[in-house]
Amino acid sequence: MQVSVDTTSQIERRINVQVPAAEIDEAVAARLQEAAKNVRLDGFRKGRVPMSVIRQRYGSEVRNEVVGEVMRERYVRAITDEKLNPAGYPQIEANVNEAGKDLEFTAILEIYPEIELASVEGTEVERPVVEISDADVEEMIETLRKQNADWQVVERAAEDGDQVNIDFQGFLGDEPFEGGSAEGHDLVLGSGSFIPGFEDQLVGATAGEDKEIKVTFPEDYQAEQLAGNEATFKVKVNAIKGQQLPEVDDEFISKFGVEDGDAEAFRAEIRKNMTREATQAIENRVKQQVLEALKNANDIPVPQALIQQETDGLKRQAAQQFGLGEDFDVSQLPNELFAEQARSRVQVGLLLAEVIKSNELDASDDEIKARVEQLAEQYQQPEQVVEYYMGNDQMKTQVKSALLEEKAVEKLLEQAAVKDVEMSYQQALAAAQQQSGDDAEEEDGEQA
Repeated sequence: MQVSVDTTSQIERRINVQVPAAEIDEAVAARLQEAAKNVRLDGFRKGRVPMSVIRQRYGSEVRNEVVGEVMRERYVRAITDEKLNPAGYPQIEANVNEAGKDLEFTAILEIYPEIELASVEGTEVERPVVEISDADVEEMIETLRKQNADWQVVERAAEDGDQVNIDFQGFLGDEPFEGGSAEGHDLVLGSGSFIPGFEDQLVGATAGEDKEIKVTFPEDYQAEQLAGNEATFKVKVNAIKGQQLPEVDDEFISKFGVEDGDAEAFRAEIRKNMTREATQAIENRVKQQVLEALKNANDIPVPQALIQQETDGLKRQAAQQFGLGEDFDVSQLPNELFAEQARSRVQVGLLLAEVIKSNELDASDDEIKARVEQLAEQYQQPEQVVEYYMGNDQMKTQVKSALLEEKAVEKLLEQAAVKDVEMSYQQALAAAQQQSGDDAEEEDGEQA
């Protein structure tokens, strides 16, 4: 077998392979001889069909099978001998495939890039410092009360925050437009779920009242026929309901796992959960800044095969998120919606792998178990969660990967200039969300 490798780009290789004709022809002849033992044809006894007939009828099919097997086997041998590290499957094509001639084929493949990590030395990283105050805890309790509130009919005019039940129909001029009507619709005033200006005009309305509301659709409204146009909605107010918040009593407290109804234990549990959320928000904000710096310092080539794999994964996530069902064909979703995000993820993944490798980072079983125990604290039966994770190799691998990523971020953080910034609980959560949003917008901008 003769092999030559051409470098066509930083990460693409073209392997040219030549296999002697005798090897292929002998393999084809042997397989035809074996097949002839079991062939049945009219006019011949089993195993007595002449080889000329066998070759004429089955020769082409058998040769294709043999050539396919040989190309795959020789491709694997070639990448092993040449010490190539493929990223994804190759494109293999036979150039010469004729009896009596040497088999010649080409395999085009992408390989993992060779990475020489550039430092993130001097990168400025903002690290929030958060202390959960008593006021933060009380605000969270109010949020929980609102989430568990009941709506009760009130005999008064609608106020901001009330839920109104309405029938409505929308018109452009004198013509009703499609999708602009509903009956018995519950709308919370101030929620921002309707067109700007719609909810404001229902403040002060009373049950049984008919109102005419004029609004202008935003210029970027998704329905082109409505975008930028003024519309009139004829609205009937059926009922007005006010929000009735539950008392912070034993029954309410027990809903959150504090079974004895102790108010101080309840507040302590809330503070613990808020502290955990704040810690996660801080870690995520710091992590995103560090990874963005790593990516900017190392503009490496990314194999298209890996981008496509990640794109397919993002499509499946999107399908699940929007409830499209297990039978939905994700190939219907355009690649371009996910490709840049996928590329960014793959790039960061390759760079982190190199940080882990170059710094010889590892995570022991004890560290994995400690992290699992930490995760299990959020559940009512933590012992079962720990047992499940530690008995499942796939779950353990996921936890280990997360630990290694954290260690890599910590190693990179040693090179950065970290600035501690005092923030409230809400500010820290908002900052982490803003960072994620900025990253998504940047990826969308690069896409455009």
